[in-house]
Amino acid sequence: MSAPQIYISFPGTAREALGFYAEVFGGEVSLFTYGDFARTDGPPDAVAHGVLDGVVALAGADAAAGEKTLRCEGLMLSLLGTAEPPVLHAWFDRLAEGGTVVDPLAPKPWGASDGQVVDRHGLHWLIGYEPAQPQPEDDAR
Repeated sequence: MSAPQIYISFPGTAREALGFYAEVFGGEVSLFTYGDFARTDGPPDAVAHGVLDGVVALAGADAAAGEKTLRCEGLMLSLLGTAEPPVLHAWFDRLAEGGTVVDPLAPKPWGASDGQVVDRHGLHWLIGYEPAQPQPEDDAR
């Protein structure tokens, strides 16, 4: 692994959440239950480990008995410049469904476009991009 992996302890909603993120970002979800791992610290059909592999990668599980679950304070997942503007707008709009727009994805005074949204599962996202740069004319002679 070359970068930190986001791993979320969900309050019994890992299957739904990772499926939602797959619908938003695309990619493939792999889920393994407590039963699959012969774990007894949670319901047999609860998600013991789940992964979304794709352009946006996330992992998580349903919290085991006594574990703390997702609570985002002072943390945003940044998707600045990670895709073309129309894709970023689509992601923002999908994440906003059932969530809360903190700051609309729109042009800002410094020239970039960005916005913040807390999705229905409690993750806080920062999404944006720089304005398109004019391409130099081809100088081939």
